[in-house]
Amino acid sequence: MAALGWLTPRRRSATARSVLAGEASAEAARKSSEETQETARADAEPDFPVIGDVRAAAFFDLDNTVMQGAAIFHFGRGLYKRKFFETRDLARFAWQQAWFRLAGVEDPEHMQDARDSALSIVKGHRVAELQTIGEEIYDEYMADRIWPGTRALAQAHLDAGQKVWLVTAAPVEIATVIARRLGLTGALGTVAESVDGVYTGRLVGEPLHGPAKAEAVRALAAAEGLDLARCAAYSDSHNDIPMLSLVGHPYAINPDAKLRRHAREKDWRLRDYRTGRKAAKVGIPAAAGVGAVAGGTAAAIALSRRRR
Repeated sequence: MAALGWLTPRRRSATARSVLAGEASAEAARKSSEETQETARADAEPDFPVIGDVRAAAFFDLDNTVMQGAAIFHFGRGLYKRKFFETRDLARFAWQQAWFRLAGVEDPEHMQDARDSALSIVKGHRVAELQTIGEEIYDEYMADRIWPGTRALAQAHLDAGQKVWLVTAAPVEIATVIARRLGLTGALGTVAESVDGVYTGRLVGEPLHGPAKAEAVRALAAAEGLDLARCAAYSDSHNDIPMLSLVGHPYAINPDAKLRRHAREKDWRLRDYRTGRKAAKVGIPAAAGVGAVAGGTAAAIALSRRRR
């Protein structure tokens, strides 16, 4: 009996550990099954895009879908280098960009601050000047941040003879530069007002964000004679669910948690070009590590308001 008494607590302990091990194994199996199913769906997809279907087109979100990080931050980094504004607000804006990189999602207040800052920075400058600078900044800060996997998806549509558009809340001038450098058809973006080729510091309408993206896609499709049921859309953010829901072929690319859940519920296609478990959670390249904060600090200078 003494021997049995000695064994009993050990048996209970082993059982507890077994339960934990079993639960962990089941969770891993579930996740593995989900990933396998997603891969199987991708492998089982019919030929897409359909070659020669001129009534189909593709619409790509930009930030964290085509490019790592936010285009407006990278653009601002280039403007700071060119002495467009000062560094007094660096710490606050460094945190905002670092947060964006780590979370992989858009905070409305942060993005509004970014837009307001960008408008104040460009006010009084010529549109042509910013377009020229945009070409330089693309080479300096953006070209190396394009996701190869998403770029390949866009190229597949181009190879099929279809038009491909960027759809982003970034200024349309920046978006147009990126689209041209990637060989895409064009870009839909936020329009800043200009008079006689000079920025006034005001927007035309509102930022192209959330539902506004869907309306832009709908309007472009009507103008181009596209059948949205045959079109594709790609995004990382749940904010773009209205745009993704418009088309017959929605893709969740590097999705945030809310979009991933929605995509699975709707049986949408998923693609994740980030690497490692941490990247899957926070939306940054796994190799970035602590460097994401340092890189975010530099890129976040973009948001500093120029004091004139």
